[in-house]
Amino acid sequence: MRAAQTGDHTAQSALFDAVYRELRALARSRLAHESPLTLLSPTSLVHESYLRLLGREVDTPNRRVFFGYASKVMRSVIVDYVRERDADKRGGGVAPGTLLTELAGESVDTTQILAVHEAMVKLKEIDERCHDIVELRYFGGFTVDECAEHLGISAMTVARDWEKARLFLSYQLAD
Repeated sequence: MRAAQTGDHTAQSALFDAVYRELRALARSRLAHESPLTLLSPTSLVHESYLRLLGREVDTPNRRVFFGYASKVMRSVIVDYVRERDADKRGGGVAPGTLLTELAGESVDTTQILAVHEAMVKLKEIDERCHDIVELRYFGGFTVDECAEHLGISAMTVARDWEKARLFLSYQLAD
């Protein structure tokens, strides 16, 4: 990872080969919740996330930390994509066209993704551990036991915080 971040093309290629399948599975999991809202394909999400991962100096001592961080980066890519699409900076009112090879479904209100993002920001301000658990469980697809191992807390604590976070997000998103 460190060699790939310094620009070593051989290390970048080896890292990409080693993590691609798992990143793609993670992307599929992330987009299963949000794909009608984003029109992003898992491949696009993996490639954009991978480029962002390489561009940052990140200490990833093990696989679990790496994929936990990758999950956060994927969420960031999705939020940035939705914000950019909703910004309507150019086009003069002309409907945007897509260059994806997949068929585009009906246009869906993308405010849901931004509302989830804003609720997650509020949750982080109130309780960072609950925020991290949501990141890992919902966005990363981690189990309670995997979250507990990753965060160094008991599975029971993860379960309680998961429930608190779900109630908070439910309240925030009810509007």
